Amino acid sequence: MINVYSDVIQFRGNHYDFGYRQGELLKDSRILANREKFWSKPSIKYNYSIDETEVKNMILSFAPGIWAELMGLSDSLKMNMSETILQFGGYYLEYGKSGCSIFTGTEFLIRNYDQDPLSYEGRYVLYHPTDEGYATIGPSMQITGRTDGMNEKGLAMGYNLINRVRSDSGFICNMIGRIVLETCATVEEATSLLKDIPHRRSFSYVLLDQTGKSIVVEASPREVIVYQSNICTNHFKVLTHENRYQMEDSLQRYQAIKRQENHLLNAKTAFQLMNGTEKGVFSKKYRAWAGTLHTAGYFPNSRKAWFALGGDRLPVIFDFEQWLIGEKINVKRVRGELDTTIPFGNM
Repeated sequence: MINVYSDVIQFRGNHYDFGYRQGELLKDSRILANREKFWSKPSIKYNYSIDETEVKNMILSFAPGIWAELMGLSDSLKMNMSETILQFGGYYLEYGKSGCSIFTGTEFLIRNYDQDPLSYEGRYVLYHPTDEGYATIGPSMQITGRTDGMNEKGLAMGYNLINRVRSDSGFICNMIGRIVLETCATVEEATSLLKDIPHRRSFSYVLLDQTGKSIVVEASPREVIVYQSNICTNHFKVLTHENRYQMEDSLQRYQAIKRQENHLLNAKTAFQLMNGTEKGVFSKKYRAWAGTLHTAGYFPNSRKAWFALGGDRLPVIFDFEQWLIGEKINVKRVRGELDTTIPFGNM
């Protein structure tokens, strides 16, 4: 077993200043050094010819503020823009196979994020931009991206990897998630964006807003389809030709949720299903890139967010609604425990 933690980062201000501040925090962190260790694994690809103009134009066309954030990171870390784009731009880098699970009710979205612990940054971010875009809450990935989250309009989002093969030019999942949260107020706006934005890999994006409508968007570099559902793991139900060859683990987690969904009467029981280590959804496959690192819950109507690291835990509850009107959150760090010896990337 290993003790792990996520730092809670709160910031109000323009995107450039946010990027600059994040750079300052990274200077005192193990994240960048451990990321190099992570990239050294044989299963990670790290050979790219950076087209700065292409990436800049793509980011500016969907979320201009994020380009300013990258400029702030570049200046703070004294890093040239090509390297900044590679590390934080959400357009390059590959990640190993992973497994994630999402269940939604009409008023909540509960999500297990499964990955290699060393890839996890241990940063839970609340950001309220003053120049453009919606305020957001959720764990970071590649610093600027998000693994899941919710915005001030009550739009909640999570995504699940489907397949790494047959990639194309486009954004990777964490940056797409960030752009969705920062620029979309409703499920309809988010689905429209997901149809327009270029996808590097095949992912399912699960969306929930204040209407209680739960949508799954199956997105590959070649096509995007949308349908209503409240359960999603790591296989497409419609674009089945895009699925990976081995789906047994994904199907088992899907069926574990499906068998018990009639008993999931509220968010508490749904969270316990997802976070309970003996209920068939939580995974301890940390050395196979598929161990559950966090369980998150998002509530579009109350603007509350739940968050726990590791299994069989009570969530830390964040009142995002109160934070939006100026109240500071006193939680500095969320702690947890994983059944592995692999540390987070911030350790």
